[in-house]
Formats: sequence, C-alpha cells, structure tokens
Amino acid sequence: MFKLEKTERLLLGAVLVLLAVAILGPSVAQPAHSHGFADQRLWGRIPFALDVLSNLPFALWGALGLGGVAGWVWRSRALGQPRITAQHGLAALFFAGLLLTAAASAWYHWQPDDAGLLIDRLGMAAAFAGLLGLAAADRASPRAGVLLGLVMLVLGPLSVRVWSTSGNVLPWAVLQFGGMALVLGLACLQPLPAALAVRWSGVIMIYAAAKLLELADHEVYALTSNLISGHSLKHLVASCAAWPVVAAVMAASMGARKIRAESSSPSQTEQATQAAPSAAKACRTTSEKRSQA
Repeated sequence: MFKLEKTERLLLGAVLVLLAVAILGPSVAQPAHSHGFADQRLWGRIPFALDVLSNLPFALWGALGLGGVAGWVWRSRALGQPRITAQHGLAALFFAGLLLTAAASAWYHWQPDDAGLLIDRLGMAAAFAGLLGLAAADRASPRAGVLLGLVMLVLGPLSVRVWSTSGNVLPWAVLQFGGMALVLGLACLQPLPAALAVRWSGVIMIYAAAKLLELADHEVYALTSNLISGHSLKHLVASCAAWPVVAAVMAASMGARKIRAESSSPSQTEQATQAAPSAAKACRTTSEKRSQA
C-alpha cells in the first residue's frame, strides 16, 4: 500500500492550500504600468539594452550548472551507479529552466508587452519547477521532489494561461511567492542523508533582494544617476540565486571524483602486502651475498 511519510503529508497539505488560494482567491489584475521600465535606452540596435543584456548571467549559470550535472552523472556511473537520481534530473531541469529564462526574458524586454511577458513567465516556470522539486527531494523524499517538479511543470504554464485569458494574475503570484514559501519551509527541515548541500537560505535571500530591486526599478535608476535601473540589477542578482545550487552540484561531482580516485588506487594494506615479498627477497639476496663473502 502506498504510504506517505510525515514530511510528504506536510508538503502535500501546503501545496493543496496554495492551490486552493489560487483557485478560490479574488481576481487580481496585472499592474497597469508593468511594462513601463525605467531604463529605455537604445544601444545600437538593441532596445531596452540593459534590461535585455542583463539576462546573460542566467544563461551562464544554466550552462555551468548543466556541465556540473553532466560531470556528476558521469562520475557516479564510473562508480557503478548507472541510475540517474531524482537530484540529477531536477537539478538539470532547474539549469535548463535558467537557459529558457535567459532567452524568454531577453525576448520580452526587447519589446515589452503582454505577449512577451507570457513567454517570459513560461521560461521562469520551468526553473521554478526544477528548484522546488530539488528542495523537496532533499528535505522530504526523492519521489516527492519528482512529483512536485512535474506538478509545477503543469501548474506553471496553466497559471500563465489563466492570466493571459482572464487577466487574473493571482495564480501566477501564488506559484511564484507561494513556491518560495515552500522552499523556505523545506529549508527548515532536516536534510536527507543523500541530499545535496544546497544553502537554501542563500537562495531565498538572493531571490528576496532581487524582488526588492524589481519594485524599486525607477528609484534605483534615479539614485544611480541613470546608470543602471533596479530591473536590470534584479536580473543580475536573481541569476546569482543559482550559485548555491551550482556550488552543491560541483561539490557532489568532486565528491564522486574523490571516491573514484580512492577506489582505483591501491590501499595502504594492499601496498604493504605487495611490498612484503619484495622486501623478503631482498633480505635473502643480501644474506646470500654475505655468506658467499
């Protein structure tokens, strides 16, 4: 019989509460001036240049993370662990989502409108799915992480669809802010034995700082004497939320590499056993030479 652990039941309850809020809550309209960004400068042929180009770090972190996951999987297989784990898949989903976010956000900021914002949010939904699933896999169970990631891959685009057809942004807001609340709650739980060493507190703090910069878009632009806007800085800071995940993946990959190196090199006992016959032979040879002399 399928039985849920305590942490899985808590996670399921929290997801159902958020789902109820998204469905039964009041309709919330998108802010009227959501596309009115502070920095609208043109660089060459690039409109809203800094808001477009500041998405590049998302792609860099995504590519670095995918490379780390590939190395982690390869070294795990070399140790006789051919099965791809939930952490492998969810981390790869998160990093692939960052690549999608970089492309989709750059597309949106090239010509900010509702159609572009829809594409932007679809890219973010993939990254959210991987991140939430990874947190659940580390603190609840691998199966909970996989299921939550799959659920988010469905609910994310669905919430964007609801907004695009009805103008109600509440489901998307619940997915984004409620999702980070789930990460915060999961971070308070004891990590599982096979969990990645992700500093979830760092992810949350960086994300919170990015949202504050987004809200202060025009104020930051004025404070920096029109050098850079809050929204451009938001992209740069938000991309760094991937850093704790990348660091954890790299650490896991290096750990697998160390285990492989130790397993492939002879142990001290084996070396001593192999050296013993040679030493005995050398002693016999020396004794024979002395007797002959």
